[in-house]
Amino acid sequence: MVQNVLVKLLLSPFSLLYGLIISMRNFFFHIGLIKRSSFNIPVINIGNLSIGGAGKTPHVEYLIRLLKPYINTSVLSRGYGRKSKGFLFVEPGGNANDFGDEPLQYKRKNKDLVVAVSESRALGIPEMIKNYPTIHTVLLDDAFQHLAVEASLDILLTEQTNLFTDDYLLPSGRLREWRSAYKRADIIIVTKCRPGFDEEQKASIIDKIKPEPNQKIFFSHYVYGDPYNIYNAQQRVKLDEHNTILMVSAIANTDYLSHYLESLGCELEHIQFEDHHYFTEHEVSVIKETYEKIENPNKILLSSEKDAMRLDLHQKFIVSNQIPIFALPIKVEFLFEEGKLFDEAIKSHLINFKI
Repeated sequence: MVQNVLVKLLLSPFSLLYGLIISMRNFFFHIGLIKRSSFNIPVINIGNLSIGGAGKTPHVEYLIRLLKPYINTSVLSRGYGRKSKGFLFVEPGGNANDFGDEPLQYKRKNKDLVVAVSESRALGIPEMIKNYPTIHTVLLDDAFQHLAVEASLDILLTEQTNLFTDDYLLPSGRLREWRSAYKRADIIIVTKCRPGFDEEQKASIIDKIKPEPNQKIFFSHYVYGDPYNIYNAQQRVKLDEHNTILMVSAIANTDYLSHYLESLGCELEHIQFEDHHYFTEHEVSVIKETYEKIENPNKILLSSEKDAMRLDLHQKFIVSNQIPIFALPIKVEFLFEEGKLFDEAIKSHLINFKI
């Protein structure tokens, strides 16, 4: 604990310098020295102030499920970690090297959804509209800091156990902007709320965040489904106390996931990599060997759906070696029976959108 405080103190001058640079950039956008692009269709931005772990991907998927049955919805992402450059439409037959793990996941789960990647959202949106003029709305994945695009609705996520109010600027903390940037958000969602989260805790967090009068605040948690074989989605398993799980993860902050698996009574072993890590064939081989050493016949090799997109780069090796990898599906659910209020806020925004 003392060591952590000391490290933060040593890094604080660099955080201050970083914060000054961010402040200057934001000021230039504010006074119009750097131009922002706006569009004649709704652009909904889902992002956070910290680096990873707040649950953007499941919340983007929530919005896809909410909107896709009614309007032509699309998703634009930077495509973090991809080896390609420039603007690309995501194809389900591609791979994470081409498009990044999250955009590929959106496309494979929604094959009729327009998904694109571009380092520049300001250039990416016009390209999407040019090729698909019937698009009604664009969901921007992780673009809260991308001020070059003036989103019509900004949704800010912050994790219950890692609130932005308790964090610090990079590199002494995990914040990409000053805490005060939360005021740009129209909606704030406190994510990954733990079991037993109650009204008292809700009130305490609202008091910490101090939302602006125009801001709506919601609370969500994850609901996990039955794991499925990544190469045979019909093959599913139910997890219980008889299972030994070898969890392979390369996602930010796995505490919430580990807590869920342990709550089932499972014996849990964990091979953990840094966020968005691209697995090598040697690492997949080590995972296989570790799995085979587990004596429990009820063993399961488990990954997140996002990790499965990167593991799939070694499909030939995985299939030829008969490595049974299962992915754990996630859905977002809003607490305090406020899911309908959130849905109505999104729909109201789209109905009342004006150019």
